[in-house]
Amino acid sequence: MKISVQEQILDANDTVAAANRALLDSQHIHALNLMASPGAGKTSLILATCARLPARIRPGVIEGDLASRIDADTIAAHGIPVVQINTGGGCHLDAPMIRGALAELPLAAIDLLFVENVGNLVCPANFALGTHRNVVVASVAEGHDKPYKYPGMFAAADVVVLNKADLVDVFEFDLAYFQRGVAMVNPTAPVISVSCKRGTGLEEWMAWVTPAQKIS
Repeated sequence: MKISVQEQILDANDTVAAANRALLDSQHIHALNLMASPGAGKTSLILATCARLPARIRPGVIEGDLASRIDADTIAAHGIPVVQINTGGGCHLDAPMIRGALAELPLAAIDLLFVENVGNLVCPANFALGTHRNVVVASVAEGHDKPYKYPGMFAAADVVVLNKADLVDVFEFDLAYFQRGVAMVNPTAPVISVSCKRGTGLEEWMAWVTPAQKIS
């Protein structure tokens, strides 16, 4: 039986992802893979989370973008260790990219690692990175139909964060319709509505983040 090129690539990626996970576990680091379309608010969510973490939990960030280090500079300005990955046109991060980034981070000084994946609602869901949880960030401004149009992404989520919830009325966002779409493809993933700008809903998000990392 012939093995497709795609299967070979994914198998090789999974091997590196397993090694990444082993390294993170050995350093007692809990890692979250944040996936979303461009502009959904991944960086804003990271900063809002870091600002609310207990002092004992030290964050770090890996930033993935096609080009530039705009988001990485924003993170660094808050004193958070960060490494930028530019994919040069690639639509997702992969495990070898994360392996290289981990080598540049002060792992002994990090307890909670955020990996901000490339803005895309298709490719990132297919590539394991070695992280522990998948976070899908959606935004009210994108519309309430995203779970129906991109089921693979929402099926891969451990939690769905709906950002810009303060704009529900402005965009005539149907929250119930959105929640039904998520439940159809992923009945176990909670949907947490937040506004990083207003600070609303973040208590529920922080309650999910803190137990998830199992840091005592």
